[in-house]
Amino acid sequence: MEDKRICVIGAGPSGITALKNLLDEGLNVIAYDRNNQVGGNWIYSPDPSHSSVFETTHIISSKSLSQYADYPFDEFAENVPDYPSHEDLKNYFQAYASHFHLLDHIQFNTEVLHCELLENNHWQITISQNGNESKEIFTDLVVCNGHHWNPRMPKYPGEFTGRFIHSHDFKTASPFANERILVIGGGNSACDVAVETSRVSKKTSISWRRGYRILPKFMMGKPTDIVGEKMTWLPVSLRNKVADMLLNVWIGPNHLYGLPKPDTQFGETHPTINDELLYKLRHGKVHPKGDIERFEGKAVHFKDGSREEFDTIVACTGFIISHPFFDESLINYSEGTVPLYLKMFHPQIANLYFIGLFQPLGCIWPGAELQSKIIARELAEKWKRPADIAELAQKEVSNPHMKQINTPRHTITVDYHVFKRALLKHLPKDYVSKESVSRQIVV
Repeated sequence: MEDKRICVIGAGPSGITALKNLLDEGLNVIAYDRNNQVGGNWIYSPDPSHSSVFETTHIISSKSLSQYADYPFDEFAENVPDYPSHEDLKNYFQAYASHFHLLDHIQFNTEVLHCELLENNHWQITISQNGNESKEIFTDLVVCNGHHWNPRMPKYPGEFTGRFIHSHDFKTASPFANERILVIGGGNSACDVAVETSRVSKKTSISWRRGYRILPKFMMGKPTDIVGEKMTWLPVSLRNKVADMLLNVWIGPNHLYGLPKPDTQFGETHPTINDELLYKLRHGKVHPKGDIERFEGKAVHFKDGSREEFDTIVACTGFIISHPFFDESLINYSEGTVPLYLKMFHPQIANLYFIGLFQPLGCIWPGAELQSKIIARELAEKWKRPADIAELAQKEVSNPHMKQINTPRHTITVDYHVFKRALLKHLPKDYVSKESVSRQIVV
């Protein structure tokens, strides 16, 4: 342990909990982050170069299931709303960093340019600070750079001559006043952009290539994920069927809103949580459109034979999993599966870890906190990984928590509750009790 020197890439929600738990074990750790403060995507900035949330973003999972067990929201502030805003969350992450004295271990305004695995199995990390490059040597590397920052742009025949941007570059609705807007996509970002632009645009339309399920944020007066938590004792497949039945009763079928019916079972795609889209559709403020066939100038031809002109298209088509600081021959998860045991242990490179490289049907941070505790225990020689880790990583890929459609967006999905239980098995029982107490305080 005395010889270990650990590098953490990123000081967003996953990076700060990795740093906190490594420091708890008395380890020598340095974190690098390109921003000037902690918070990652939750540091709102109007600058398109920074992958931040929108000006009006609120979290889509409730506060009770979106907090660190070591620092619940009620320790941070009183009267935090059920769905905190991006400003609430940025302040929460910064309070977490301050509370656990993390700031002295983070080098801000620092970009990691390259990570090279040397012959002695140490990592040579090339960093840039204020335009000056330098190299540092570490024994272990923990990657927490997130997976919502490298835009995936769609391709269609023809050329669109209006403004064509990705949701990555959408920060606020005001630049789209009095314009004809087309939003591509049915995920959370797409529905948020459609709702926000509809407040100021001349007309906003939203294009879906398939049917999506739209979930409300509240059911029976409670956050929807809290209602869902009551069903976690059921097998995932049965739980999804019950959830689908509840949704059909609560919201009604998609055709009532002019939307296509989902052609998948509940859980085979990520559900979208946005009550306001349904409201806007039924009030004629957002107009549903089908899949796109081709572009022609400012005209968009749809597969249903219709044609319409737009001033701006906003593509809300997801992000590419990207680690530009690795040689692609070493690490490249931009396409296909991500074979990591417990979504964090590399099957061949024992001193390389990933935190937060998963997409739960819920919030990432509680799972990232548990991952961090396991990694910290291994590096402190309090826990030993299984010998057959490569086999176990492949088993996870072959047996996902739920069978989903084959798209890049669905390669790293986990069930929030099943994944947490799998991680908790590798932690002391007193931690399980501690986490239960934390949940009871808030819920």
